Amino acid sequence: MSDALVTLSQVAREAGVSLATASRAINGSATRSVREDLRERVLETARRLGYSPDPSAQAMARGRTTALGLVVHDIADPYFSTIAAGVARAAERAGLIVTLASTEHSAERELAFVELARRQRSRAIILAGGRLEPDGGQTPVDDVRPASGALEAALNAFQEAGGGVALIGQPIGGLPVVEIANADGAADLARALHGLGYRRFAVLAGPRGHRTAADRTTGFTGALAELGSPVAPDDVLACSFTRDGGYSAMRDLIRRADGSAPSAADADPQSGGTAPSMVRLPELVFAVNDVMAVGAMAAARDAGLSVPDDVAVAGFDDIHTLRDVSPGLTTVRIPLAEVGELATDLALGQTGDAGTPVRGEVVLRESTPNHLGGDRRR
Repeated sequence: MSDALVTLSQVAREAGVSLATASRAINGSATRSVREDLRERVLETARRLGYSPDPSAQAMARGRTTALGLVVHDIADPYFSTIAAGVARAAERAGLIVTLASTEHSAERELAFVELARRQRSRAIILAGGRLEPDGGQTPVDDVRPASGALEAALNAFQEAGGGVALIGQPIGGLPVVEIANADGAADLARALHGLGYRRFAVLAGPRGHRTAADRTTGFTGALAELGSPVAPDDVLACSFTRDGGYSAMRDLIRRADGSAPSAADADPQSGGTAPSMVRLPELVFAVNDVMAVGAMAAARDAGLSVPDDVAVAGFDDIHTLRDVSPGLTTVRIPLAEVGELATDLALGQTGDAGTPVRGEVVLRESTPNHLGGDRRR
C-alpha cells in the first residue's frame, strides 16, 4: 500500500462527483450546500480512502477559521488569566482554539490584534478589560488607553464580515458586552464594612478616568456618604491599576500620617488660636482591585505596620492568588471564569443577550475584622 497522501481529487474521482462538490461536502461552504446523498457518498469515500482534510482549505471554504481571539491588557494579572480560563473552556465546547494576545495596555496593539483576527478570519474575538474615558487625561504607558473610534470601527467591520464580537467590562458603542456591576459591588462592600464598625476610610482609586476604577470608587464613596461616613477628597488617591500602584499609594498614606502633616485646624483653648491636628492613618484602606490591595498590604508590612491591627485592607475581584495571602483579604468576588464563558457564548451567538450586569458577592476575611466596640491603636 502506498504511503502517499490521498488527495481531494482522488476522493472526488472515486465518489463520482466534481472536485467542487467534494470540497463543499467535506470542507463546508459559506454560500452553497450539497445534496445529502452526495455528501454522504463523498464522506464515505473519504473515510474509506483515509483522506485527511486540509484545515486551511476548510477555513477558506467556510469563510471562518476555528480560532477565537482573546485580547487582554495583561495576561500576568490573575484577573485576566482567570477570565481566559473560562473562555478556553467555552471555546473547547464549541470546537474552537483560543489565540491569546496581551496588549500591555497599548491601544495600538489592541487595534492591531483586532485587525489581525479579521485578516485571519477568526471565528470570533473577545476584548477583556476596562476603558479610559476620552478625557481621562492619562498619559503613563502603564495605564489603559481610551477606546478609540478606530477600534470601534474595526470591531464593527469584523462583526459585519460574519465574525462574532464580545466585550468584557464596559460597552463600546452598541457591541455585545458582559458588564460587571462595579459600582453596586463596591457599594455593597462599603455597607458591609460600615456595619463592622469602620468609619475612617481611604481609597486607592486607580488611574484617573479609568472607567472600572471610577465606578468602584464612586460606588464605595457614595455608599459611605449616604451612611454618614464620607471619605475626604485627600483620602482618595490616584495610582496605577497594579500591585506596584497599590504599594506606592499606601506608602504615601503611611508617610503622610508619620509626617504629622496638618489636617483641619482645631481651636487651642490656651492660646485662643488654632493648632494643626495630626493626620491619622485611616482605619481601613479600600483598593479598587485585589492586586493593588496586595501591594498595599506589602507597603504596610514594610513600614512595620500590622494588617489588620494597625490598618485594615479590602480589595475587589477575589482573584485566585488570594488563597496565598495572609491575612485573608476581604474583597468582592466576581465569578471571572463564568464571565469568560458567558462572553464566549455571546460572541458565538449562543446567547442573544448577556443579561443584567454581573454583580459580585462581598467576602469578609481576616484583613477586616469586626471593628465594633473601639478605635484602633494609632
